[in-house]
Amino acid sequence: MKITNQIVESHGLKTQEYENIKKLLKRDPNLLELGIFSAMWNEHCSYKSSRIHLKKLPTKGKQVIQGPGENAGVIDIGDDDAIVFKIESHNHPSYIEPYQGAATGVGGILRDVFTMGARPIALLNSIHFGAPEHPKTKSLLNGVVSGIGGYGNCIGIPTVAGETKFDATYNENILVNAMAVGHVKKDKIFYSKAKGLNKSVVYVGSKTGRDGIHGASMASAEFDENSEEKKPTVQVGDPFTEKLLMEACLELMKDNSIISIQDMGAAGLTSSSVEMASKGSLGIELELDKVPCREENMTPYEMMLSESQERMLIILEDGKEKYAKKIFDKWDLDFVVIGKTTNTQNLTLKFNNKVEGEIPIDALASKAPLYNREWIKKKPQKNKIDLKKLKKIKIDDALIKILSSPNHSNKSWVTSQYDQAVMGDTAQKSGSDAAIIRIHNKDKAIAISVDSSANYCKSNPVSGGKQIVCENWRNLIAVGAKPIAITNCLNFGNPENKEIMGEFTECLAGIKEACEFLSYPVVSGNVSFYNGTNKKNIFPTPVIGGVGLIKKLSKPLNHNFKKNNSALILIGKTFGHLEQSCFLRENYSITEGMPPEVNLLNEKNNGETLLKLIDKNFILSSHDISSGGLITALAEMSIGSNFGAKIFKPKKLTNLHEYFFGEDQARYIIEVDSNCLNKAEKILKENNIFYENIGITQEEFFEIEKELKISTNDLFKINNEWYNNY
Repeated sequence: MKITNQIVESHGLKTQEYENIKKLLKRDPNLLELGIFSAMWNEHCSYKSSRIHLKKLPTKGKQVIQGPGENAGVIDIGDDDAIVFKIESHNHPSYIEPYQGAATGVGGILRDVFTMGARPIALLNSIHFGAPEHPKTKSLLNGVVSGIGGYGNCIGIPTVAGETKFDATYNENILVNAMAVGHVKKDKIFYSKAKGLNKSVVYVGSKTGRDGIHGASMASAEFDENSEEKKPTVQVGDPFTEKLLMEACLELMKDNSIISIQDMGAAGLTSSSVEMASKGSLGIELELDKVPCREENMTPYEMMLSESQERMLIILEDGKEKYAKKIFDKWDLDFVVIGKTTNTQNLTLKFNNKVEGEIPIDALASKAPLYNREWIKKKPQKNKIDLKKLKKIKIDDALIKILSSPNHSNKSWVTSQYDQAVMGDTAQKSGSDAAIIRIHNKDKAIAISVDSSANYCKSNPVSGGKQIVCENWRNLIAVGAKPIAITNCLNFGNPENKEIMGEFTECLAGIKEACEFLSYPVVSGNVSFYNGTNKKNIFPTPVIGGVGLIKKLSKPLNHNFKKNNSALILIGKTFGHLEQSCFLRENYSITEGMPPEVNLLNEKNNGETLLKLIDKNFILSSHDISSGGLITALAEMSIGSNFGAKIFKPKKLTNLHEYFFGEDQARYIIEVDSNCLNKAEKILKENNIFYENIGITQEEFFEIEKELKISTNDLFKINNEWYNNY
């Protein structure tokens, strides 16, 4: 077949990229080779627009065992225990086919974790939908939530934390980011680097079908009005087979049979074989007629580009084939030696004893395009919002509007569809600042959370990038965990647009600055570009997934009030920043302005001091302050408990709306037993922490002196109203 410009374009390759392919091959590629280049050179697999910037992120730390570059990141939590974790996007597939797109997103991220030798112990997600009134939102929401729950519940991994958000920016391009966390012993971590010559390359798992062909390429292009036609590029998942595959792999990993292992994710057999060979500076020869297929007359092109799920590629030690096959036979899974490692440093593809493709590995990997795209710095907004000109609104009316809004209402309709308790180690479910998972049969636990803030990032990408790292940091600290490391999923629009590339570059700069200052390294992640339809791009939406350690878990700490007549202390200074706030957005539909300033020194000092208070057992409950400000955080603490609060009027800041709804950073609310108040205040003073005694807990009512009084029952009803009626 003659390769035409139209064929090149249909594979998502630019004219210059095709010319580079011919130079690297020193000839024209055939269709199979073109398809393989298309898979490996697309944005999703090559990171061609982001690699140059990602290298700037801090990736090392005292507890980092493995940073970016493997299937997932690995951190040391002591006692020979390690945590493996990563977050990835499945945005485009989930918009086209919500159930399968979300389900296979969960399946894919789970494979990234158990490929490293870890048993998955928790799932999280960050899902973003269009405006609730948009005609597609409800069906997309239902499909995605069902897909996440269906896959996770069936495989038996608890889905314990996440976020569900709505905004018109996602009307035509939803975001579905899935995170998985696993536990492994440090001496049983497995990697993807190929080693040795003439070693058996083994295909295990499900059979290969025609689903998901060009899936990675589809995820590397903008949508248009014909996006529905791309349904064949969405993979089909089978959680029951994935369970069998996980158990078979973990069983084989108990022995010393595996040299390297790689899941077949984006770009399927192509990416797994190329990545293994590239990391080991070896070649791989595959006999494609041996690939187990579930459909008749599949071509080498289809086999190499299929993204059928629940498949792995393993390189075995000599003589281990029979032993390994016995395990996979027991679990009723395919096990076929389909090739070998070579010293050619080529990907050699044979079919019916004929060489159908021969490509240098480095042409697909290290010599993939690397772009330093032009970008434009975001111009800061200078005009401040004149609050005096706005129609006055009562504090209680404003609070009710926020608590009953889609983004702040109770989301139990979503979380109740996820099994959060399976495996028996979930110490704290979703609904608090962070979930807590006990390390099996031990006293220690990990805290995990995912966070995003697209509005902040759109307004000021640098500040937004810093803020979202800090919010994640605070969420872990609020439950008593010492933050260790993060994974990130960077969701942006078209990188060929200078403004979008500017948002990406500046957001990354903010993330870098915050991670370095807080000693909070990035150990894994994913970049998702081209999130947009018909040239309309989403807001920049970096999602941060964080993991922290609780060395000894006696009783989980959450944000629910615990006792009557406890002291309420506000940690951190309130300036009353309302620009980009939930207050203005929900009550006045105002989205202009700059986000609040991020003071990293205060973040670090306030957070570390709070950990000291928690360690001394002075804290009954704790909650970070973020969207909606102080009063929203206090209301959330009341809604989840049997107690209300009586809040004093502030002594210094006279504008009550600024005080109660301002979204100043580096702040927490803590509930302190009256018997421990003096001791807690002493530690705060010793560490130069700005704090205020702002009120006490009480029964039945949530109130601000002479300004607001709502029964706790009514508060609960208000917060549950939206989802119940949607």
